[in-house]
Parts: sequence; C-alpha cells; structure tokens
Amino acid sequence: MNIQTPVADEIATREEAQAALVALMSWARGASTQELNAIDPKLRALIGSNEYPDLINDYPENFVVDPAYKATLPDLQNGPSSLIRGSQQLIQHVGISNFPLPIRFHTKHGNDLTLETSVTGTVSLDADKKGINMSRIMRTFYRRAEETFSFDVIEAALDDYKSDLESFDARLQMRFSFPVKIESLRSGLSGYQYYDISMELAEQNGVRQKFMHVDYVYSSTCPCSLELSEHARRTRGQLATPHSQRSVARISVELIGKSILWFEDLIDHCRKAVPTETQVMVKREDEQAFAELNAANPIFVEDAARLFCEQLLKDERIGDFRVVASHQESLHSHDAVSILTEGPSFAATSIDPKLFSTLFHVG
Repeated sequence: MNIQTPVADEIATREEAQAALVALMSWARGASTQELNAIDPKLRALIGSNEYPDLINDYPENFVVDPAYKATLPDLQNGPSSLIRGSQQLIQHVGISNFPLPIRFHTKHGNDLTLETSVTGTVSLDADKKGINMSRIMRTFYRRAEETFSFDVIEAALDDYKSDLESFDARLQMRFSFPVKIESLRSGLSGYQYYDISMELAEQNGVRQKFMHVDYVYSSTCPCSLELSEHARRTRGQLATPHSQRSVARISVELIGKSILWFEDLIDHCRKAVPTETQVMVKREDEQAFAELNAANPIFVEDAARLFCEQLLKDERIGDFRVVASHQESLHSHDAVSILTEGPSFAATSIDPKLFSTLFHVG
C-alpha cells in the first residue's frame, strides 16, 4: 500500500483549507497554551486561547508615566464627532457641581473669612464635540484658590477655563454659608446667624452677568389669624393666638455698576423689608420682644414679595432681581408661596418642580 505524503509546493483548495481550519479550531478548543505553542507560537494569536492572559495584580508603586506612555492613553472625550452618542446637538451647560474648596472672602468690615465653598462650573459644548475634560475646571480653581475671592477673581477663573476648554459660553457659581454676628433683641446677647449665599458669573453670547443669591429666614405672622384672635378676645373674652411660621425668601439679584454690593448689604435690605428675622440667642425678654415684633409686622406671602422688592428697587447697584418666598404654614399642611421678578434675567415661563422644596431650612 502506497502512502502519499503532502508535497510542500502543492496548493490546497479553498474547501480543503476551510476543512483544515474547522479541524484545527475544534482541536484548539481543548488544547493548552503549551500545546498551541508547540505547533507554532503564532497559532495562539491566530485562533485565540481559552486561557486568560497572566496579569500582574500588585500595584506598581514605582511606575512612572513618561510623555511617550502618556501619549498612548485613550482620550474618549476629545475623540472625533463619530463617537458622539445620541443627537449631535449643542449642550448649553456641561461641567462639575458641588466641588468643595476652602475659599477666602472679603467682608464689608475688612476682615477675611475662609469658608468651605461648593463650586459649580459649566461650559457650553458644541454639537460636533464629544465632551470636555472636566478636571480642567477643577485645576483652574486650584490655581486661584489661594487668592481672596471677588468677582474679579471669578472672572479671571472663568477666562482660564473657557480658554482651556475652548468654549464660548460658561458659568461659575460658588455657594457657601456666610456667618454674621447679630445681637438679641433685648438681653444684649449675641450669636452667629448663617446665611446661604451664592456668587454667580454667567457668560452667554459674549455678554457677562454677575449675580448674588441669599436665603433669608424669618417669622411670618398671618394678619388674618391675628385679627381673628383679637376678635375672639374682644367679643368673647377668649384667649387665642395667631399662627406664625418659619418662612424663607430666596433673593437673587443682578449686580450692575462698579460699586460693590457686599453680602452684608443684601442681608440688610432683607432685614429692612421684613424685620422678623429668626433669632440666635434668646432669653425670656428676647422671646417677649420677638412676639411683639411679629405682632407689629404681620405679613402675607404677597406682602413679603413686595416688601423685598421695595428695598431692592432703591439700590442702584442692583439690576434685575427675583424674590421667591415660602411661608411654611403652621395652620395648613401646605405652604404659601410667591415669586416676583424684575427684568428679563429671571423671567421664566416654567418653574422647577422642586424649587419651593429647596427653601426648607432644617437644623
């Protein structure tokens, strides 16, 4: 019997090659890496292997990233527009929120305060760009973090990260709790009242606007309830007390002109408009005084909005503004609310469904 061996220069047909590949793959599924390498080391790369490659599982503490290695790192956010998922549409705001930093602020009376500050920074994103490098926003703030902050410094930071991210529109907001020492009404005690304040700088279509926001917490005594209580006393000798409740106004103002509107100035406007600010240090004589102060200043939520408006209109440093007031009723299981706006900056047809729920100040 003659056994024919393959001749090296014979060319297999397509069908023979396909049959050989099927046989090879069938055998390879049960073969080890060593068996594959014994035939040909290239075979493993050609058909793959069932074995997971051996990887180092110790953290490489001494590994150094050099420029050559860094150049090989993938960067999906700066990739081509073909990587965009969804509609290729302009995004008005994309960035970071609630990035904490210790920031030093000037006060009206010359002292500097270092306060924990929550930073939000966003830019616009063109329709043909995949994304932004968000760490650049944080790095920009760290370059400015040692400076005492003002709107001039915020503008410089905005310029920096607009340039870094090659964006047209941008927004920066810094939110913090600002302490002010206030005296009690009659006892002579004093304590710190903390105000939620935000500084905001927005640039859109080349126009920059500066805004300040403050939450002012006060007591509101219902005028109707006060009259009904007095009626019960006069006509029936019946002791009755009017209902009052903790209330919050969020005052947002556009800053115009060159004169500084200090945090303390905006707080003073609020106190002049509605003097029944909640107290810090209270003894019996202060509590009695607060009851008298509330009786002298009963207020509906509509009154509150207009009284705040009256004070804001008097200040030439203030342009557009918005007043959002919430009286968190003790009589009802719902709240009484109002919104008053002046100028186009805060005008809006739609209201954030969660807007009023953000006005609760809890201990």
